[in-house]
Amino acid sequence: MDQDLDVASCNAAATTTATGEPAGSKPRAAAGRLLMVINRGSRSGGEAVGIACSRLSEAGFDLVVSSPGSPNEISPWIEAHADGVSGVVVAGGDGTLNATAPALVSTKLPLGIIPAGTANDLARTLGVPLDMAAAADVIAAGHRQMIDLGEVNGHKFFNVASIGLSADLARQLNRETKRRFGRLSYALTAAKVLGKARPFHAVIASPDGEDRVKTLQIAVGNGRYYGGGMAVEQTATIDDGQFDLYSLEFARVWKLLAMAYAFRNGRHGLWREVRAARGTSFEIRTRKPRPVNADGELVTFTPARFELLRKAVSVFVPKQEPPIR
Repeated sequence: MDQDLDVASCNAAATTTATGEPAGSKPRAAAGRLLMVINRGSRSGGEAVGIACSRLSEAGFDLVVSSPGSPNEISPWIEAHADGVSGVVVAGGDGTLNATAPALVSTKLPLGIIPAGTANDLARTLGVPLDMAAAADVIAAGHRQMIDLGEVNGHKFFNVASIGLSADLARQLNRETKRRFGRLSYALTAAKVLGKARPFHAVIASPDGEDRVKTLQIAVGNGRYYGGGMAVEQTATIDDGQFDLYSLEFARVWKLLAMAYAFRNGRHGLWREVRAARGTSFEIRTRKPRPVNADGELVTFTPARFELLRKAVSVFVPKQEPPIR
């Protein structure tokens, strides 16, 4: 982990605030201390430093800022600096957010999101603005929501964990491609993966029984969005206490192209070739160990045991206005 930065160093990264005045020039009352993890390697990480630090400092927060040398360093750093802290802010993408999950569970610190990644699927699920200044204002406002976490073989995830096509995509989608092409990088890499895709045999086990399938992909969703804005299921929420599983049991890969719109709005479960299920635990077994992709990172192999951690993390989210009657 790079050397921790104090709030003055953080503000120096932004020459002016959003109002055009020098960063840190306004007198302010202390609002608490935040730990900020910045992924400077993400597509918008550098921009996030200036915007987020300026807005949060202006709102009265003292910031302890650090940039990870490796995702494995993030949770230990948060745990080591947790005393007297009001929350953890992540300026990065879904992979960086995933790396904070163990520390968020152990410290019970709330999470703030500055969307600075390629897909920003957790932000989309939670309704956090993709504009970084507006996302910082959500953190400053202080409204929170308890959300569920998924866990696969002990590895925690926010969005979706999958076996098959998405794992192959994660293996081939490199950082340079994401930085250069943004969300388009998912489509470009997916086209390459689909050209080589082959079905595999698996067993899907749950408390309701076992199903033997021949599939291109099995996905287990905790949140709603993944893969750059695709929906795992149209009614899924990240606090509903349920996983949403689907299995793509196509004889022809080209049918995925016909389903593109259904994937965007989470209605692919209506197709007869797509097996869909809900539950709080699943186990996926395959003939040979296959990699498991969780929040865009390859974290383990099959057999894969999925468990739901109910209301495990508190997150800063926009306050929902009550409906007008």
